[in-house]
Amino acid sequence: MSEIDADQPAPEAHQAGETDGSQPEPVATEASETDAGQVAPVTVAASLLEDGQPAPLAHEASEISYDEQRYPARPRRLQPKGRLRDLFTLRPRAERTGKPRGDNPDYVSWLVERSMLEDAKRYATLFSGQGSMWQNPFANPDPRAAIEKASVWFTAYPISMITKPGRSFLGTLGDEDLWAAFEAIGIDGVHTGPVKRAGGLVGWDYTPSVDGHFDRISNLIDEAFGTEEEFRATSEVAAGHLGMVIDDIVPGHTGKGSDFRLAEMKVGDYPGIYHMVEIEPKDWHLLPIVTKGDSVNLDLESEDQLAKHGYIIGRMQRVIFYEPGVKDTNWSATAPVLGPDGVERRWVYLHYFKEGQPSINWLDPSFAGMRLVIGDALHSLGDLGSGALRLDANGFLGVEKSAEDSPAWSEGHPLSEAANQLIASMVRKVGGFTFQELNLTIDDIKSSAERGADLSYDFINRPAYHHALATGDTEFVRLTLNLSMKHGVEPASLVHALQNHDEMTYELVHFETLHAKDLFTFRSEDLTGHELAVTIRQDLLDHLTGDAAPYNATFTENGIASTTATIIAAALGITRISKLTADQVEQIKQAHLLLAMFNALQPGVFALSGWDLCGMLTLDRKQVSRLLADGDTRWIHRAAYDLMDYWPHAHESLSKMPRGTSLYGSLPAQLQDSSSFVRRLSEILAVRKRYGIATSVQLDVPQPSNKAMLVMVHQLTDAEQVTVLNFSAHPISGSVHSEYLVPGSALVDMFTDQEVGEVDDLHTFSISLGPHEGKSLLVLCPGDHLAEAHAKTADRPSVRSEVGEATALTP
Repeated sequence: MSEIDADQPAPEAHQAGETDGSQPEPVATEASETDAGQVAPVTVAASLLEDGQPAPLAHEASEISYDEQRYPARPRRLQPKGRLRDLFTLRPRAERTGKPRGDNPDYVSWLVERSMLEDAKRYATLFSGQGSMWQNPFANPDPRAAIEKASVWFTAYPISMITKPGRSFLGTLGDEDLWAAFEAIGIDGVHTGPVKRAGGLVGWDYTPSVDGHFDRISNLIDEAFGTEEEFRATSEVAAGHLGMVIDDIVPGHTGKGSDFRLAEMKVGDYPGIYHMVEIEPKDWHLLPIVTKGDSVNLDLESEDQLAKHGYIIGRMQRVIFYEPGVKDTNWSATAPVLGPDGVERRWVYLHYFKEGQPSINWLDPSFAGMRLVIGDALHSLGDLGSGALRLDANGFLGVEKSAEDSPAWSEGHPLSEAANQLIASMVRKVGGFTFQELNLTIDDIKSSAERGADLSYDFINRPAYHHALATGDTEFVRLTLNLSMKHGVEPASLVHALQNHDEMTYELVHFETLHAKDLFTFRSEDLTGHELAVTIRQDLLDHLTGDAAPYNATFTENGIASTTATIIAAALGITRISKLTADQVEQIKQAHLLLAMFNALQPGVFALSGWDLCGMLTLDRKQVSRLLADGDTRWIHRAAYDLMDYWPHAHESLSKMPRGTSLYGSLPAQLQDSSSFVRRLSEILAVRKRYGIATSVQLDVPQPSNKAMLVMVHQLTDAEQVTVLNFSAHPISGSVHSEYLVPGSALVDMFTDQEVGEVDDLHTFSISLGPHEGKSLLVLCPGDHLAEAHAKTADRPSVRSEVGEATALTP
C-alpha cells in the first residue's frame, strides 16, 4: 500500500464476518466465535515433533536454528513451529447479556476479552524471560540476511484468488501442489496480505472493513479467509518447500473494534492507544453534531477552533483521502459515549486515513499503542508461524505541533523512525524480518534503512521502468537508479515488484516533495523536480491511458489502474484487448519477461503477483461497476485468477470478484510448456539463484549507446555480472562501457554457459538484442587479474567455479 492509497473495502460477500454458501465451516481455534457471537469449542492441538513428543518451547543448545534447518537437504517435516500455540489456555468468556453500553459490566468485559491490547499482555508474558529472546542480532537492519531467507515473493490478494472448491483462501494457499509449483518456478516466499479480522464493532455486532482489511481489530483470522490452523498449516507447508509466509501488521492505526470502543468509554489504558482527546462538556458547542453513524469529520473551522482552544494540534501537512464534505480534515469527533463510571464523553481523534481507522499514539505515557502493535507482531511470528512482516502505513507514527499558523509536523517525524526501529528490532529479535511499503523520498528510505525495516518497497524505480517501456527510452530509469546509488540506497535493500494490488503509482514523491525545486537534467534540459514529475506523469498518461489504452484508468492523482499485461499492451500500441492475436500475446509475454528480468536480475527481493503469473487483463468496467461507484478504479485490475486450475468453470472468486482473462493459463499447464511465461521465468530465477545476484552489489548503471538499452553492472564474489535489457519493440545493437569491466575479461551467457565475447581495452563490449530481449552476462577476469570480492559478497561461494575457467568454456 502506498502512503496515500490504502486498499478499499472488499466486495460484499466476504467483508468481515460475512460468508456465503460455498464458504467452508470455520475450524474452531483459540478465542474463535460462532456467527451468533457465542464461544466455539477450543481445539488447540499440541505442537509435536516426528516422534509425537511435544516440541520444546524455548531455544535449547541442542536445537538447530532456523537457517540450519532450512538450507541443507530437507526432511519434509523438519519445519518451524508456532511457539505459542501450546501455551494458550481457554479463558472465561463474558456472555452477551444486557445492553451494549458502558454501564453494563458484562459488555465491558466482553470487549476487554476481545481486545488486541488484552491479547498483547498475554503474548508478552510468553516471550519475557526466555533465553530464546537473546539468540538473534537485532540492532541493525540486514537486508541480505532477509533475502537469504526468501528472495522471490508471490504477493497474494485474498479476494482475487479462485480457491479449491470447498476450501478457504488460506486453505488453498497451503496446498502442497501449489507450493510444489512455486518451488519449481523459484518462488520461496508468499505475502498473504492482511487476513486478520478488520472493520469495527457497533454494540455486539461486527461491521465490515472500510479499507481492505487494513483496519485490523483482532488477532483472529477473519473467517472469510480461513482459520488460524490453516494459516499455521500454510506456514508448515511453505517451510517444507524451503519457503516462508510473510504476514502484515499495521502500526499506524486500527479499526473501530473493541480497543477503540473501550477507549471511548475511558477504560484503563485504552485511551492511550490512540491520538484522541476528551473534550470538556462546556466546549461541546465547538463540535459538529453527529447525525449519522458514531462520529463526524471536522470541517476546517472546527479543526481551527479546537486547535485554538488547546485540544488538538490542528491541520496536518496534508489530508490523505481528501474528499470535500466527507474528509475535510484528519480529525473526527465522536458522538456522546457512556463510560462505566456513568459519565458521558465526547472525543476528537486523529485518523490519517479513513474515519474508521483511528491513528495509534506511539508516545502516550501508557505506551498502550506500542504494546498493542508488538503483541500483534508476536502473535503472527510466534503463533501463526510467519517468518516476516510487512509494516503497513508505518511513516505516520509521529505528530507534533508546529509554529503558529503552520501545519503540524506529521510526516518524516523522528518518532516514526524510532517506532519503526522498535518494531523491526523486536521482529529481528525473535528471528524474523520486516519490510515497509511506503512511497517515500530516497532520503527517507536511506534514513529508515539505517535502523528500521530490513527492506523497503521499490517505489523509486517502479514508475521509472514503466516509463522506459512506454517510451522505449531508459533515461528516466537510469536517472532513478543512479540517484539511489548516490544517496546510498542499495538495490539489495529494496523489494522490486511487478504488479501488486495497488495501481501503477506515479506519485514520484522524491521529485514532488523534498526535491521539488532541485534541478535534474532530463532530455538535455534542466528541470526542477516538480517539472520532471509532471513530465513523466504526462508521458505515462499519454501512452498508457485514454484513447491509447481505454482498458486502463487513472486512479485519483496516484497512478494508473492496470495490470502488467495491459501496461505492456498499451506500450505496444494495442488499443483493444478483447481479441488479441497469438502474435500479440507473444509480444506481451516477451515484454513481461523483460520487466521480470529488470526486477530479478539486480540485487534485492523480486516480487510478483497472480495477475503476473497468469498474465491477467483488466476487467471491463461493467463487471465491477458497483465497486467503481466511489471512484476507486483499482478494482478493474484485481480480476479473479485461478493459479492451479482449481475451478475451471468458476466465473468468480469466493469474494465475488469476477474472473478475468488470462493470457498465459494456469501454472500446471505452463510448467508443461517450455515456451510459457512461467517456464521462462523459472530460467531467469534459476540464474538469479545460481549466481547469487539477489545479494550482489550494484556497481554501475552506465550511459548506453542506444536510448532503449539499460545496463546494470553488479559485483558477485570473484566476478561481475551485467544485465543488459532492450526496452523497445525493435532490435537494437550497441556497445556497453563501464570502468568496472576489466579488459580481457571473458563474457559468458549465464543462461547457456557459452562464451559470447570479451571486454576490450576500452572497458567495452558490443551486443545485439532482439525486441524486448534481455541478457545476463558473467564477466570473468583473466587469470592474472582476478576480480576481488566486494566486502558485502565476500562470504559467498565462488561463482567462477559455476562455469569453470574461461579457457575451458565452450565458444
